[in-house]
Amino acid sequence: MEEEKTVGLVETFDTGELSTELIPPNFTDPDDLFEILKKTVSSYHPSNDLEMINKAYALAKDAHKDQKRKSGEPYLIHPVCVAIILAQLEMDKETIVGGLLHDVVEDTKYTTEDLTEMFSAEIAALVDGVTKLTQLNYSSDKLELQAENLRKMFLAMAKDIRVIIIKLADRLHNMRTMQFMKPEKQKEKSKETMEIYAPIADRLGISKVKVELDDLSLQYLEPEAYRDLSEQFNAIKEYKENFVKEIMEEVDKRLIENNIKATIDGRVKHLFSIYRKMAKQHKTLDQIYDLFAIRIIVDNDQECYTALGIIHEMYKPIPGRFKDYIAMPKPNHYQSLHTTLIGPTGQPFEIQIRTYEMHRTAEYGIAAHWRYKESGGSNSSKNQREEEKMAWLRRILEWQHDMDDNKEFLSSIKSDLDLYSDRIYCFTPNGDVKNLPAGSTPIDFAYAVHTAVGNKMVGARVNGSIVKLDYEIQNGDRIDIITSQNSRGPSRDWLNLVKSSQAKNKINQWFRNEFKEDNIIKGKELLHTYCKNKGIDLSVLLRNEYTAACIRKYGFRDWESVCAAIGHGGLKEGQVVNKLQDEYNKKNKRIVSDAQVHEVIENAKEAKQVAEHTSKEHLKSKSGIIVEGLDDLAVRFSKCCSPVPGDEIVGFVTRGRGVSIHRTDCVNMIHLPVSEKNRLIEAEWSPEAKDSGEVYPVEIVIYCYNRSGVLFDISRIFTENNIDVKSMNVRTTKQERATITVGFETHGVEQLDRLISKLKSVESVNDIERSTNG
Repeated sequence: MEEEKTVGLVETFDTGELSTELIPPNFTDPDDLFEILKKTVSSYHPSNDLEMINKAYALAKDAHKDQKRKSGEPYLIHPVCVAIILAQLEMDKETIVGGLLHDVVEDTKYTTEDLTEMFSAEIAALVDGVTKLTQLNYSSDKLELQAENLRKMFLAMAKDIRVIIIKLADRLHNMRTMQFMKPEKQKEKSKETMEIYAPIADRLGISKVKVELDDLSLQYLEPEAYRDLSEQFNAIKEYKENFVKEIMEEVDKRLIENNIKATIDGRVKHLFSIYRKMAKQHKTLDQIYDLFAIRIIVDNDQECYTALGIIHEMYKPIPGRFKDYIAMPKPNHYQSLHTTLIGPTGQPFEIQIRTYEMHRTAEYGIAAHWRYKESGGSNSSKNQREEEKMAWLRRILEWQHDMDDNKEFLSSIKSDLDLYSDRIYCFTPNGDVKNLPAGSTPIDFAYAVHTAVGNKMVGARVNGSIVKLDYEIQNGDRIDIITSQNSRGPSRDWLNLVKSSQAKNKINQWFRNEFKEDNIIKGKELLHTYCKNKGIDLSVLLRNEYTAACIRKYGFRDWESVCAAIGHGGLKEGQVVNKLQDEYNKKNKRIVSDAQVHEVIENAKEAKQVAEHTSKEHLKSKSGIIVEGLDDLAVRFSKCCSPVPGDEIVGFVTRGRGVSIHRTDCVNMIHLPVSEKNRLIEAEWSPEAKDSGEVYPVEIVIYCYNRSGVLFDISRIFTENNIDVKSMNVRTTKQERATITVGFETHGVEQLDRLISKLKSVESVNDIERSTNG
């Protein structure tokens, strides 16, 4: 769809943020907001078929009908506003529907299976992906948890990038309405937003979302600085706007005289960017040249440079203040010409020149892809650019395979997402541009060219002269890497010289590969020793179907890589064995020989005698279990794992006490000696168990910070859900951590999962798990 073009001046000032005028603050009726959503979608969508969106709204309305936000407003307002933000980004209908339903699976009775049946597997997968991202905690002070959660986030993004776009819209609306949260929660969410979500929005090129997330985060993290800067900015805003408008009129007139059709508007620098620049460069507000800039949008690249020449004839450019991001795009593929000039009164100002396509990419980034896709376009160059934008995500996914050390992975991710580090541009001997972090050395450059070049590097020439490997590359340097086939590879000292995450990762990868064989042998020995000490037959667990599940779980290429990770300490052997046993039990719990069946029946006869002495009331409370091939069998639920309807279960035939029912992930079942495996028998919940009204004892463990009021907040969730707490045990540490074990009764796993989801939303709660103690 062709962008609408305007000939001549457009006197507007763009704040770089998505408009909030579409969502008036006094709107408390979700139906009114939904009308706004439909109008927004219709304004850009090639067809006016809103049937799927209407259907999604009806479902969201039913699902959230009794829920309220902290502000007291209907909860439904939130998903509708998220969908409006997605519509402002001109996303496809499936993403809009995903936005409307993004909280349905987490907070209501509906499941992903329901969404698949009512809509499609595609929409169900989007909602499921957002639900899983919502449950991750990126602000944990546990390095392992941070790293694991970031790994999960990037894997979700790789499956469908729209998942993170919905999550960005969700976070943006939550940040806009965060005044109703407690101050400590505001700071926690703002820090997470600034460190994770704003950088991801930038990497995806969605500046409309990125700048607003930055500003909102600053407002809560540095409220006084934000307030002071806002007052200073507003004091000069009118004067600056009038100055820029005069320049815009002059430029507009000159471009028309030269037959260049252009849209011209003003661009206001957002507050966080001003704040950061003032802090970094130790400047006052009046020393920032680009508070207001003029943006010129033209048809093609050639007109960009023609317009630049005209501008430089009109005003004197400031030396060293010209940047050609068209020839040398930013890492997120932003393109534009930036030049700073001296105005008629000696006042410096900035002009940015770009094409309509560059402007759309700058504003909407990867989100622009879906509007183009829906319009039926097929343009290989555009598709290639979209693929290039995702190169950084593919690089991170490679790191997941190559890095077993969580500290290293976390450091690389945060370095790669550091939007605010300065960049330099340098050249290969063939004139290709390389964009590197400021402070990079020839080693960084070598690995940016190719891994093999870095590994075989023995020296470097910069602008024709031999330099040391710690030379700091400058803008415009022409670099020639000297390699040798006789090179033994990188030195560990290089890790102290390089600046880029890419170079560090490749050097570390070389050393891991160099000693991989040793680590594989060591890892296998550790596994063997662990299993021997635990009385576990390792050979039974090493079938391909079990190891394949383990490889998938930890994100490796093959079993030997898993062993290598154990060998160098990236994985614990106990983790791996538990996963192997879990897979073994899933596959083998239903395999029972004739002899074993006979033994079960004999034991069942003994159990029946016990059952006859059991009261009818007791039998009723233990009903709901079907044990394969046996009737009137005494069944009891094991206290070690407390199974409830909806759990995967397995029966264990005891001597004289019938069959004990366990969850398949019960520690006692996972570590069951091989000699006892013949006592396992198939068991399942009867169809009536779920709706019988019976309650079953269960125990969960809550890990949280030991803040004042946390017990009250947790107890309130139980009260609101009409669940009686039977027991509660609290253990604390000197590090202000608390472990809270809660015993209660539930109707089944669905009710339990809803409860856990709500408990995870309690401030200071880090994680929750079912008790599986032996």
